[in-house]
Amino acid sequence: MKTINRFTSKFFAIILLTSFLLTSCNSDDDTSQDFSSTFTFDIFTVQPDEQTVIMNGEIKSRTLQDFTNMLQGHPNIQRINMGTVPGSNDDEINFQVGIMLRQNNINTHILDNGIIASGGVDLFLAGVQRTRGENTMIGVHSWSDGDGNQATDFPVDSAEHLPNIQYYENIGYNSQWSRAFYFFTINAAPAEGIHWMTEEEITQFEVISQ
Repeated sequence: MKTINRFTSKFFAIILLTSFLLTSCNSDDDTSQDFSSTFTFDIFTVQPDEQTVIMNGEIKSRTLQDFTNMLQGHPNIQRINMGTVPGSNDDEINFQVGIMLRQNNINTHILDNGIIASGGVDLFLAGVQRTRGENTMIGVHSWSDGDGNQATDFPVDSAEHLPNIQYYENIGYNSQWSRAFYFFTINAAPAEGIHWMTEEEITQFEVISQ
């Protein structure tokens, strides 16, 4: 499977700016943290209870090793709290992390004012239970390859679509849902754009489990 950059630097900057503006407000979902007793693995920070992780940043090639090291050192992790997770620059790694997350029965949560998009949404969907705080944003779009082709340039029965669909099945979704959600995302916005899911769409695809 080829590595696909599913998020552009332009929208990465927009999301970081938006997140900064939103999180400058007080949030009931973010409790004070004792950073002297936390453990950081790049974009993951294990909290003092050693059951909760705060996640912020782009998923990249090193993330699988970081995630593996984190679980080895902290085997009681139960929930990943996602703040700003704008996407992935290595989809294959992202899929492996998501599968490992589901296999370890970990839940995912979007913090108050949290923003997840692209590969960040794929990772969030791996959570056994998926919850969110207030004022969250969930963004999806198409992918593009190194040759300038977008997902929608390929026929619906093309093998190019299979890795993404198979990933959803690997983290517990049925075939019908996996195909429906995948094709929804690639038609929702081009690779250089972003579509923020409406409440109706979030409900339709059961993005939030409760």
